Amino acid sequence: MQYRKLGNSDLKVSAITFGAWAAGGWMWGSTDRNDAIEAIRTSYDLGVTSVDTAPVYGQGTSEEIVGEAIKGLPRDTVQILTKFGMRWDLEKGKLAMHSQDNSGRKIDIYKYAGSDSVIYECEQSLKRLGTDYIDLYQIHWPDVTTPIDETFEAVAKLIEQGKVRYAGVCNYNAQQMAEAGQSVSLVSNQIPFSMVNRSVEDETVPYCIKTGKSVLAYSPMERGLLTGKIKSGHHFKEGDHRADLPHFQPEFVEKTNELLAKIKPIASEHNASLSQLVLRWTIERPGITVALAGARNARQAKQNAEALNFDLSADELNIINEFVDYF
Repeated sequence: MQYRKLGNSDLKVSAITFGAWAAGGWMWGSTDRNDAIEAIRTSYDLGVTSVDTAPVYGQGTSEEIVGEAIKGLPRDTVQILTKFGMRWDLEKGKLAMHSQDNSGRKIDIYKYAGSDSVIYECEQSLKRLGTDYIDLYQIHWPDVTTPIDETFEAVAKLIEQGKVRYAGVCNYNAQQMAEAGQSVSLVSNQIPFSMVNRSVEDETVPYCIKTGKSVLAYSPMERGLLTGKIKSGHHFKEGDHRADLPHFQPEFVEKTNELLAKIKPIASEHNASLSQLVLRWTIERPGITVALAGARNARQAKQNAEALNFDLSADELNIINEFVDYF
């Protein structure tokens, strides 16, 4: 496993970081709690020491699972990355979506990061995670109803109190990052990035490179699409959000699988799966510090961790990049 510093901090995280969205079950067609815990522990044993979660993932379930999985581990050997700013229990801010919780009950999710809410959410996360500090605290989505300085002055207060080590953002553009940076020292931005979704390379990634901020790439497998296991007409379980997404419609699935067929020989050359090749390529991309990879069970967790068991040559990277650029 490789370990990389976030921005100008002294916080080192594993280049493959466990993404615990699916572990919470929310929007992924449920999950098995014991399998999720075993997946996180297996990842840790294989060097994946960093876990990214959020309160809204299962409305607290994901954080509870992470807390149970890391219980008993030396706290300084695991890095907890969590978020704030998406409330399902408070009708304030801007409505983000209508959704359902894991029991099927209808809920509304609001993007809200007022100062009192930031402090409250942190306290709740600490309880669910079973820890007294969070390594990286990230706003989940921009909140257009609250001044950015109000939000991050609250985060700065949490850092002063020792409840948070470092501040990050998610889904922020360059301008928003610059404004937030006036209130607190940011070390990272977590943004969507994959072989078939590279729009952040136009502005946000170059800004992060220029200013020394790390990029945490989420959905590097494009929510499972880049595994090569999704075929046109794939049937998703009830409650799986992917069924209606543009990237999972037949034409895009077919186009993606054509790309995967072109790069598969490189994976085979390294006795690697397509998933492992995609993850390996992702963390070699300029500006990308970390690739977040989810796993529902120990087998998937092992496969993700082993994505760093081989190296890609400059020629191999150039070949893959040519196919990706042509996509």
